[in-house]
Amino acid sequence: MTRRSLAVVTAGLSQPSTSRLLADQLAAAVHAELAGRGVDLDSTVIELRDHAHEVVDHTLTGFPAPALRTALDAVAGADGLIAVGPIFNASYSGLFKSFFDVLAEGALTDKPVLIGATGGTARHSLALEFAVRPMFAYLRAAVVPTAIFAAPEDWSGQSGTIDGAGEDGAGLRGRVIRASRELAAEMHRREPTQVADPFALTTDFAQLRTDSTPR
Repeated sequence: MTRRSLAVVTAGLSQPSTSRLLADQLAAAVHAELAGRGVDLDSTVIELRDHAHEVVDHTLTGFPAPALRTALDAVAGADGLIAVGPIFNASYSGLFKSFFDVLAEGALTDKPVLIGATGGTARHSLALEFAVRPMFAYLRAAVVPTAIFAAPEDWSGQSGTIDGAGEDGAGLRGRVIRASRELAAEMHRREPTQVADPFALTTDFAQLRTDSTPR
């Protein structure tokens, strides 16, 4: 069976958070879509709340703590990424942005990404298009067309389930299914991500000796 890996980054500040709930719904939908295509999916969930101090330390020192290094490597090595965070003051949170600031340059190049966000009012939904999507476009990620925003009225009481129309509807559930299909299709058609070994020898010593021979 074909295998793919998915990194799920969520930047909710509370526990539990609606950002994590939305991320879980999206990951489950992507898993179902890929299973239908005969793909076995390995998922890694990264709660940025757990790495907040490490992200700041890395920003100041340039050296990630072991746990943060594992999280960064999981994102860089994944075949696809789901990124969900809360919207504050009409944009992404500082923690969300800071994590992607310390990600290695080029780590998201051509990587399929599904973006999502949560907020206290549906009026924040446009932040996905004027703030979050441009950030990932700058990082050269392949962001799928459908972005997912969940407002308080999109949740069914305290159950952590999504309200709204189903697969063929225009509600949040329908958008989740559509977005998951877009991400699954991109992950399925692309070759698995190959991460370069930082300790691999890149120098041809025979050529080096030839180039250094006195003339």
